[in-house]
This record gives sequence, C-alpha cells and structure tokens, in this order.
Amino acid sequence: MKTTISQSPQFIDQTVTIGAWLANKRSSGKIAFLQLRDGTGFIQGVVAKSDVSEETFQLAKNMNQESSMYITGKIVEDTRSPFGYEMQVSSIELIHEANDYPITPKEHGTEFLMDHRHLWLRSKKQHAVMKIRNEIIRSTYQFFNDNGYVKIDPPILTGSSAEGTTELFHTKYFDEEAYLSQSGQLYMEAAAMAFGKVFSFGPTFRAEKSKTRRHLIEFWMIEPEMAFVDHNESLEIQEQYVSFVVQSVLENCKLELSVLERDTAKLEKIKAPFPRISYDHAIELLKEKGFDDIEWGEDFGAPHETAIAENFDQPVFITNYPAEIKAFYMKPDPDRSEVVLCADLIAPEGYGEIIGGSQRIDDLELMKERYEQHGLTGEAYEWYLELRKYGSVPHSGFGLGLERTVAWLSGVDHVRETIPFPRLLNRLYP
Repeated sequence: MKTTISQSPQFIDQTVTIGAWLANKRSSGKIAFLQLRDGTGFIQGVVAKSDVSEETFQLAKNMNQESSMYITGKIVEDTRSPFGYEMQVSSIELIHEANDYPITPKEHGTEFLMDHRHLWLRSKKQHAVMKIRNEIIRSTYQFFNDNGYVKIDPPILTGSSAEGTTELFHTKYFDEEAYLSQSGQLYMEAAAMAFGKVFSFGPTFRAEKSKTRRHLIEFWMIEPEMAFVDHNESLEIQEQYVSFVVQSVLENCKLELSVLERDTAKLEKIKAPFPRISYDHAIELLKEKGFDDIEWGEDFGAPHETAIAENFDQPVFITNYPAEIKAFYMKPDPDRSEVVLCADLIAPEGYGEIIGGSQRIDDLELMKERYEQHGLTGEAYEWYLELRKYGSVPHSGFGLGLERTVAWLSGVDHVRETIPFPRLLNRLYP
C-alpha cells in the first residue's frame, strides 16, 4: 500500500510504502534512525539490523542527507514522537543518492540560507511556516465563501496607482505607461457594485526601499470589498475574519506550532470583539510612554505600533486617522471632517499592522474634489469616478497582509521566512 506520511496514521500496524527524502539520520550499533520527510510531514523510520537484509541496513547507515527513496515498513504508534507515529522499516529502494547537500544540521547564516532558499524550504521549521501560511489561505477562502463573498481577480498590470504614491514599479505597456499593482482595491470596489460582497487574493508590489523585518517588495494581500456596509460593520467583519483564521490555525496546525515552539496560549486569547482606540487616544498613549516628539497629524511607525500594542493582548483597532495622511478615497467622518472613517488593525507581540481598511467615499462631488486635490485627472481614473455616478452606495473594504499575518501566527521574526521566495530590496535570487 502506497501512502504519505500525513496519511500513515490510518494504517497502524500495516505495512506501507512512502516516497520520501532523508532529512537527517543517526545510527547506534545495530539500529539506524532515519528522519524522513515527504512534503506532507515528517516521520522517523527505525531500521533494525535484525529485521532487514544486510544490504538494506548498510544503505540506511550510509545514505546521505536529502537522498530520495521508496521506503517500506509497518506504521506503529510512538508517544515520544511529536507526530505520534513511526515506521518500522523492512526495505528501502534508493531513487537518488544526494551528495554534499549544502544545508547541514549545523547553524548557517541568514544570507547563506536565503541564497539557498530553494533548499531551505525543505527544513522542518520552514516547512511548518509554509503549512501555517497554507492554513491561513485555506481558512480565508472558507470564511469568505461561507459568508457569501465572490472571489474576483483584479489585474496585476494597471494604468494607475491605488494609493497615489510614487512607490510603484513602472513598466512599458506597449506604447503607454503601466505599473505593477500595489493593491487590487479600486477594482474590487467596481466588483462590489456588481456582486455585493467580493474578495481578492493576489500579489501586490511596492517599490519601497525599506529593509525592516516587516517589509517585502512583493507580497500577497486579501482584499474584501462590501457594498451597503459602513465602517463599523466592516470592523466587525474584520475581527470575525481574523478570529476565524487564528482558531483555524490553532485547530489544524498543532504540530507546526509545536515545531516552531509558538506560545499558543497567546493565540488562544484572540477572539472577537477586539479593542478599539482612536488616533487621538493613540497619540496620548504614545506621549505617556515617552514618545514626546510625536505630534497629531503624523503617521505611526513600527516603534509606535509596538508601543500601542503592548497595552493589549488582542489585536487593536486604531481608528479615525487624519485625512491628510490617508488615501484619497477614504470617507471623512461626517462629524469631524479632518479625520476619516478608517482603521488599522495592529497585531500583538510587536508584529505591527496586519489590516488597513476604511469606508470609501460614495459621493460623486466629494470624490471630484479629492481628484483635484491629489492631481488625479486624466483618463486613468475616469472609470473609478463613474462608480459614484451610476448607483453609488455606502461601501467599505480592507486589506490583510498575508506575510505579516503568517509571521504573527508562526512567531517568526522576519517576513522573509513567511513567503516561499522573498523579494527584498537587495534580493531577486533565487
């Protein structure tokens, strides 16, 4: 019976064959312990000299790291193993003998590991991070599908900027200017006017010359957009979504969280509703914490977000930022026009902003004013203006950064470990 490591618990006390690679090994006299991986998980294969042919035993003792094989044996329970099972090996068919595998069990520097990212992905901890990433993606689709959202795919090549910034990658689109998308949001607003509740999940790009542990040049965003939904309703959806994802990871990634030595007690506290503080309150809080130079009207950096998050063991919404530091499409607070109906969701434990969202301007004349203020004249934005011209409605949306969320739930320090092949300021390889 051919199976996988993840499915092997279904075959207790049965003999199965698994296609696997040798992650590590150790031997002690008449027994060899093989640490095996097959992409679905890790399991130990125990090769006893008395139970196998001499050829098989010598192969087990001498095989090199990352050699590939078909390995056959009986699946038995093993309470000492994190996986809970091991294989009592009866035979091995070598597929390929690997030689001089560069990533050995010893310590390696980050740059070396990043240069060998295509191989580093095979390691147990990197495997665990990617499995958690996959669970976040899986549960994201489940949440939005179960709640009546339609997935819409916005273009990656665009003729305009969503945020009105200069941090864009330019390219030639035949004889006109184009950009790599920094957000699918504007297109999702159009989709929401057609389908009511939509979400996108795709790559975005920022030509931002930042080297912090929170930044990537290419990253993935989940961007829902909802017609007939106001700002407060959007906040409720955001906290329900994040709570759902966290609980899904806790339920379905126990082994991976254990491999990463993640303190799950902190994640178990993550349940809606989340605390909310205004930008005004956040400024006061920062001044109390010694940030004397922060003034009303300034945006928050990583140290500010971390200091605010220290007051909470849940993610915290910071609401109603000054209009001057936010995007042109955000709706002003009807009671206070200098601030907008927006919020950033700050993760606990110093992981920073994971969601940015707002209620969008739905008034045609106000949007025209914003166009003039931000110099958004021309045909590139004409279609976006027309959304307010033909059946405009109150609508809201948000964007969750996948890699920052993976970093938070995995407990890893740097987002470069949360994406299979990171694109950083000085890295386009491999």
